[in-house]
Amino acid sequence: MNGDGVKGAKLTFSGVPRTVIILGVVSFFTDLSSEMIYPLLPVFLAGVLGAGALSLGIIEGVAESTASVLKVVSGRWSDRVRRRKPLVLAGYGLSGAVRPMIGLAAAWPFVLAMRFADRVGKGLRTSPRDALIADVTNPVNRGRAYGLHRAMDHAGAVAGPLAAAGLMASGMSMRGVFLASALPAVIVVAVIILGIREEHPSIHPPAPPTSPGAWAELGPEYRRFLGAVLLFTLGNSTDAFLLLRLAGSGVGAGAIAILWSLHHVVKMVSTFAGGRMADRTGSRPMVLAGWSFYALVYLLFAMAESRAALVSIFLAYGLYYGLTEPAEKRWVASLVPNGLRGTAFGYYHGAVGLAALPASLMFGFVWQIFGVSAAFILGAALAGAAALLVSRIIEKT
Repeated sequence: MNGDGVKGAKLTFSGVPRTVIILGVVSFFTDLSSEMIYPLLPVFLAGVLGAGALSLGIIEGVAESTASVLKVVSGRWSDRVRRRKPLVLAGYGLSGAVRPMIGLAAAWPFVLAMRFADRVGKGLRTSPRDALIADVTNPVNRGRAYGLHRAMDHAGAVAGPLAAAGLMASGMSMRGVFLASALPAVIVVAVIILGIREEHPSIHPPAPPTSPGAWAELGPEYRRFLGAVLLFTLGNSTDAFLLLRLAGSGVGAGAIAILWSLHHVVKMVSTFAGGRMADRTGSRPMVLAGWSFYALVYLLFAMAESRAALVSIFLAYGLYYGLTEPAEKRWVASLVPNGLRGTAFGYYHGAVGLAALPASLMFGFVWQIFGVSAAFILGAALAGAAALLVSRIIEKT
């Protein structure tokens, strides 16, 4: 056992434990399933169901915010019982069961209901999964562990749109593609049941909290970081608006699916490299660079006119994820006591989810009332303010 309580974690790839790799396989097939649907959803809503930008904002905002409370509850519960796998299995199983049913939608409220149930599943699984990765990984390798996991997740997101494009090219309708996404979802459940052998997690049970929700025990730097994340997320509306912007510039549905896949190629490579960089440089420089880059991308999306420029900016946008995703999770794990990792990830993911609804609603409202440029400028301004805030936070090593 090392000094951080990691025990019995067999290393199988560049310092990353077997459990993390299996979770990466799970994320690969989950994103293969979900990304057969997601890049086509704005086109499906607008072209088939007749929904507009505001409806898209409501659907995506409610979908992401739905998981907020459950992410907190599931994280805290996994700390209390010191078990992660049951919640991980329940969450992935629920999402896989309801997501393909979007193909049966006759009106956008049904899509809202299915996205709601899908995100309930995400709320159950996300915090316990991220805490489990920290439980089994040596602290010096946590950046690369989160980076590898996210890279495998994005690899599934590369395959998903390509599968969707191939099925559509063969003559299958968008509804048929959505229903076909059930197959990889079944594989996900099988991999979790057969592949993850959760030992009793080597985490210390948290001491009885002296504050509601263990808020004081999480520490002041963690709370400051959470505040910065909340502010940034208010400017980080759903990526569906980026796809809608591309569609508005004349990019067709099939091309959007391919671009979404290429976008995830960039994310896959950059998150793998970004996790390693975070272990070397620390989390704060990476997060600061990532949030600043996000602000720049949104400013360019506000100003760009040509279709070629928008496509280039969209592909470059994938670098933001590599700079931030592994570093943010690495930072969360390092800021809190071992026995409160699930709780800390719950609040972290909960803050992102709580801000998702107002972020998407605000973006959709500004787009519809003041125009697309104003909406992207607002997102850039909020991201820039959050970057200034995070630059003042002390990183615990």
